[in-house]
Amino acid sequence: MFLRKKTGPASWIIVFLGNPGTQYNGTRHNVGFFTAGVLEKTIGVKIDRLKYKALTCTCDLGGAKVFLMKPQTYMNLSGDAVSQAMRFYKLPLERIIVISDDAALPVGKIRIRRDGSSGGQKGLKDIIEKCGGDGFPRIKIGVGAPPHSDFNMADWVLSNFSQKEAEVISEAAKNAVCAAELIISSGIEKAMNVYN
Repeated sequence: MFLRKKTGPASWIIVFLGNPGTQYNGTRHNVGFFTAGVLEKTIGVKIDRLKYKALTCTCDLGGAKVFLMKPQTYMNLSGDAVSQAMRFYKLPLERIIVISDDAALPVGKIRIRRDGSSGGQKGLKDIIEKCGGDGFPRIKIGVGAPPHSDFNMADWVLSNFSQKEAEVISEAAKNAVCAAELIISSGIEKAMNVYN
C-alpha cells in the first residue's frame, strides 16, 4: 500500500492539526496529532524537527517526497506554520493535505473534501485565511457532536474520548493515513470514492 520512491524536494505537504502540550493528548481536537503518531509507527519516521513553527519531517509516501507537519502554534494559528512551509516549497494549495477533527461528523467517520469552508474548525479557518484560499484537500475525522445544544463547544473538543470511542478513532486514524497516501498516489477522486 505505501509506495516509496526517492524524489527531489517535497512535492506534497501533510498537515496534522492539534494543540501542543501533553494536556491535550487524547482530546477530540488533537485527532490530527494522533493520526500523525499512527503514520510515524506505520512508516517508521519521527515528526520531531522544529521548522516553520511546526514539528516536521520529510518522508516518501505514495511515490512522492512528502513534508509532514504538526504545527506548534496552537490550533487557531495553524496557518502561520502552513503558509511558511507552503512558500518555502513553492507548492500550490491543492498539494497541501490537512487532517483535522470535525465535531459535525459521528465519531470515527472520515470525510474527504477537495475544498470548501472551515465548517467552524478554527485551524482550517486560519489556514484558509493565511494561505490564500480554501482549495486544499482535507481529511476530516469525526469526533462527535456535544451531548446537548447548550454544551460549550470549546469544552467539548478539549474533552477526552471514552475508551470505546478511542478504539473507533484508532481505526479512523489508520484509514486517514491510507486516504492521504491514496490522494498522493492516485488523486483525490479515488480517495473520496474509497473513504467517503
